[in-house]
Amino acid sequence: MHKGRLGGSGLEIAPLALGGNVFGWTADEPTSFAILDAFVDAGGTMIDTADVYSAWAPGHSGGESERLIGNWLKRHPVKRDKVQIATKVGLMEGLAPEKVLAACDASLQRLGIERIELYYQHKDDENIPLADSLGAFEQLRVQGKIREIGLSQFEPERLQEALEVAQQKGFRPAAALQTWYNMVERGKLEGPLLQVALDNGLGVLSFFSLANGFLTGKYRSRDDLTKSVRGMRNVEYLEGRGPQVLATLDEVSAETGVSLATVALAWTIAKPGITAALASATSLEQLAELIAAMHLQLTPDQMRRLDEASA
Repeated sequence: MHKGRLGGSGLEIAPLALGGNVFGWTADEPTSFAILDAFVDAGGTMIDTADVYSAWAPGHSGGESERLIGNWLKRHPVKRDKVQIATKVGLMEGLAPEKVLAACDASLQRLGIERIELYYQHKDDENIPLADSLGAFEQLRVQGKIREIGLSQFEPERLQEALEVAQQKGFRPAAALQTWYNMVERGKLEGPLLQVALDNGLGVLSFFSLANGFLTGKYRSRDDLTKSVRGMRNVEYLEGRGPQVLATLDEVSAETGVSLATVALAWTIAKPGITAALASATSLEQLAELIAAMHLQLTPDQMRRLDEASA
């Protein structure tokens, strides 16, 4: 299995990153532990979470995912050396330096670790000068609390500006860009944003890689939208290119003998600039489909057909 290097950093990661947004929410602790064990045993390396997961759930306040991952690491300390922890700050409270510094300490405590391998600005905060927010991240790096810096949900111009500010200030440049990208929403990345990432050697990690489950084939009509808490997010995919994408995924799935989810992730992993696709699982059966994508190499003809269907 090929591992990709994140930007100019020394971090090498497997082509699938495990999303932790479901941990402690739609996946309880025993299920989450089993998923984490199986992911690492299959060669997975990066576990992606955020300080805000899962604040949206009734009775939750955020930090549940980090705390669960921390409990898993305590139970299996030997696996700490096998994984890279990525987490994020700033989605809800912004990126004021004092908030970043305090949030990092809180994340480290919940995770039970001394250093975060990849720490993201969860979302661009235009109310805080980039020199200030990036300066806080640089301070954390110098202190040894984080290893590499990531940027998430940045527009092309702001991403370029952030990279230039870091260079001017002598900060460690960002190693990764995390952004929305999948077969039914290619425009979220392809074009100027991808070009900035490629020009600056950033590793790109895609989130919503399965389009809220649409690319698994679970939602093929409006009647299917009640199947899960995320179902109604797929209304727009039922029109436009969505049905054609599913039809082509069906074809390639039949040819390869793997699930639609596996094919969709393998397509994403194979796209230029992508270092890893992010996806989450709430069962071992779902995880097996995700893991299979790390080993599936689609033929040029299959890639062409999927490209055409999703164009």
